Amino acid sequence: MQVLLLNSLAHAALPAYVDGRPLPSLAPMLERSMPAVVNISTTKMIRENPLLNDPFFRYFFQLPKRPRQQQKNSLGSGVIIDDVKGYVVTNNHVIDKADKIMVTLNDGRQFGANLLGTDPEADVAVIQIPAENLTALPIADSRRLKVGDFAVAIGNPFGLGQTVTSGIISALGRSGLGIEGYEDFIQTDASINPGNSGGALVNLRGEFIGMNTAILAPGGGNIGIGFAIPSNMVMTLVDSLVEHGEVRRGLLGVTTQDLTPELVKAFGLRSKHGAVISRIEASSAAAKAGLEPGDIIVALNGRRIKGSHQIRNMIGLMEIGDSVDLEIIRGEQSKTVRAVIGKPQRPQLAGQKLHRTLDGTVLGNTQKGQVEGVLFEKIEAGTYAWRVGLRAGDIIVSANRYRIRNLDELKRVVDPRRALLINIQRGGEAFFWC
Repeated sequence: MQVLLLNSLAHAALPAYVDGRPLPSLAPMLERSMPAVVNISTTKMIRENPLLNDPFFRYFFQLPKRPRQQQKNSLGSGVIIDDVKGYVVTNNHVIDKADKIMVTLNDGRQFGANLLGTDPEADVAVIQIPAENLTALPIADSRRLKVGDFAVAIGNPFGLGQTVTSGIISALGRSGLGIEGYEDFIQTDASINPGNSGGALVNLRGEFIGMNTAILAPGGGNIGIGFAIPSNMVMTLVDSLVEHGEVRRGLLGVTTQDLTPELVKAFGLRSKHGAVISRIEASSAAAKAGLEPGDIIVALNGRRIKGSHQIRNMIGLMEIGDSVDLEIIRGEQSKTVRAVIGKPQRPQLAGQKLHRTLDGTVLGNTQKGQVEGVLFEKIEAGTYAWRVGLRAGDIIVSANRYRIRNLDELKRVVDPRRALLINIQRGGEAFFWC
């Protein structure tokens, strides 16, 4: 008890100055930065299974009466990146399929937000608020970050309100974690918790270096391993989201794999850095540029390549028509090949061509890593599908009681002259729709 008391007195008596110099404090920087970080709350209406509307079904299973829709609320954070236009960047998973987005500023003002665009693959979204007298964070060049740099996380963990934690940059270029489709994470030990998603990771100058996105938490709590999307990646995506409402990714058309010690020996390489091309898609940008299976990509636009994930991430930030210079090793020769990113050849179908109830929708096959089925890529607001609760990102896994895995299978089981019954997968939820 006496030791605790002495420690408390010692801390209470710390001077403001030592040898004529003030003690270091993050307070001045945070006074400038915290007004640029906002709290985001969302409301989502969850439509219940239509079978539960059947009185006989309810009576047979002795189900209680309850509303046909249930309201689900969630909390997160966001960062003001344009104080004139009111642009706020956040994670896609913070606002995903929300019917209402509310933004609360550091000074207590609240505004309804308009969704400008979202990219689920990289987990980035841009919303806009009609507010004046905003504070935006200055943007740092995340390529200049180094392991050991100090970092400060600002956000809204557990809905407590704005909270600040500090740490260092623990690692850079983290990928292959399976958290997002495109990964190039900053790893930090600054405490990141649920609700911090979409908040800011800043340097000691109060500049935006990354957007807090995820944690590694085997036991459910923070263990000092948090991940943020680098500012350069965020801002590259923001430009596309504001202009198009989506990221129009192009395609190089290669499949690559990491270099194992066995492959390094087999190809007679001096270094294990790089990735080997194992497949070239016909008529793709890579095929037109003259790339071949067995080529070793060692650099892309002058940036040294460590592995396959890095190539995917870098190409994923490029748009159709962009040029990319690839330094390759072919046999015993090194050469540079220029390719022009092409348009992905993904099958799509206008919903009204399939069934009248799907008017105003665009359907496509799901991507690798998603549940096999047919994806609602777009749903126009005000259409029948929108009014009954379907949203972009929903996945059709069965139609008319037949399991379907792609557009071709869906076409075979849908009769435009008859009623359509589909089973929808939405995250961890599933329901029928007709």
